[in-house]
Amino acid sequence: MIQTILHIEDDQEIGSWVSEFLTEKGYKVIWLTSGYDALKYMEEIDLTILDIMLPGLDGYTIGQRLKHKYPQTPLLLLTARTAMEDKLHGLNFADDYITKPYHPDELIARIKILLRRTTNASPDLLHVMHLKIDTNMNRIYNTKSNQEIILTGKQFHIFYFFIDHTNQILTHKQLFESVWGEPYMQGDKTLMVHIRHLREKIELDSSRPQIIETIRGVGYRMKL
Repeated sequence: MIQTILHIEDDQEIGSWVSEFLTEKGYKVIWLTSGYDALKYMEEIDLTILDIMLPGLDGYTIGQRLKHKYPQTPLLLLTARTAMEDKLHGLNFADDYITKPYHPDELIARIKILLRRTTNASPDLLHVMHLKIDTNMNRIYNTKSNQEIILTGKQFHIFYFFIDHTNQILTHKQLFESVWGEPYMQGDKTLMVHIRHLREKIELDSSRPQIIETIRGVGYRMKL
């Protein structure tokens, strides 16, 4: 089945090149020059590529709106911004982040990784403390409040990696390289930031986590 990519980019040269490149690679591409109409297409989209520097609504605003309504659709940010604070801000809701200039092989590799992750969920109903996880529908519920917990794409992949490795101590390196698909650099705070935001959503008290335990100096463990 042909997978559909939504590409939001206002630069005509970049937008045309990326759309043609992805089409040649076998994807169907919907190219928009702004994000105003993006929600109209999301029901048919398998992955979104989003530029941050857009006229009108910026990519951060558009990305957050898309993730709020379609949390399981992978979102890849494409931008010229290289500052760490920009990267961390983007990764707070997006699944991945590429800075310009970039090699086309890197772009296609990251797309394949993101699309592969969304098709690997196991069709089981799991329970972890107060959480009920429907992996078939990719939904997580808090049984205490009877409310669905909405995760960003990256939070979702981190959470499911823990699910696949319950009661195992996972190092920072294991987690980062398995979820991001990139070499881990000592001192990188990206994983720590995502774990903190994930805990705020799934723990009853994020200051005293009971589901994701910190193993000081090593990494984390999800306890059952």
